[in-house]
Amino acid sequence: MEKINIMINGLPGNVAQKMARFAIADDRFNLVPFSLTGQDIEDDTVTIDKTVIELVRPDTRDEKIPHVFALFPFFICIDYTHPSAVNANALYYVKNKIPFVMGTTGGDRKQLEELVKNGSTPAVIAPNMAKQIVGFQAMMEYAANTFPGLFKGYSLQVVESHQKGKADTSGTARAMVGYFNKLGIDFDADDIQMIRDPEVQEKEWGIPKEHLGGHGWHTYTLRAEDGSALFEFKHNINGRDIYVNGTFDAVLFLKQKLDKPDLSQKLYTMIDVLNGK
Repeated sequence: MEKINIMINGLPGNVAQKMARFAIADDRFNLVPFSLTGQDIEDDTVTIDKTVIELVRPDTRDEKIPHVFALFPFFICIDYTHPSAVNANALYYVKNKIPFVMGTTGGDRKQLEELVKNGSTPAVIAPNMAKQIVGFQAMMEYAANTFPGLFKGYSLQVVESHQKGKADTSGTARAMVGYFNKLGIDFDADDIQMIRDPEVQEKEWGIPKEHLGGHGWHTYTLRAEDGSALFEFKHNINGRDIYVNGTFDAVLFLKQKLDKPDLSQKLYTMIDVLNGK
């Protein structure tokens, strides 16, 4: 199989570094040695396993990206940047006809989806790239659509813990709230409790010290009004490896779509990737 050129944006961020490190070791991919980064990043390059990657800030994109296209006429972008950059980056990809996998959470998601639907560039967009969690969400969506109002009268508590540097509320937690709303629970996503204090995470939650810098622990607790019943759902992820596999599967899925003549559908989710459709 011919290697797929991928450009991983968001370096020198931790998730992007993890993606780049795995991509370098993966025979299916060729890592484009450029990465879109934030305007406040001072370094011009970052080195991942002896591979030097040039960092491209917003004010140098128009100058440098044509050079990238000259070297790599086709590539797929993987976006793990910052919530504040989601919509601007997506607009840049669509305008330049760059297919992309959006793993960054946050931003105006409705605007993001409409942008892709109305453009000519296909993309996989998901608040979570971990296939097992996406499968769990699919089960929740089925329950919500099949048994609406099932938990009417119950209260809900949502607590999510991520590394200190994660700026926004988990997109997965927000999506889960939507399913619980359909199941009859009155709960606002803005009431999700965000835990970002490493001391609390280690001492009160029991998160292993080596994973304080990269984890995703979520707990959803439902209680009956009279206290007679309690249901609790959890998914605790240590490290970031689980997101790499899902992201790379999304790239392969997108490449298959691009190889087909019919591109009437532009917007895909991780459910599409799991289904292979």
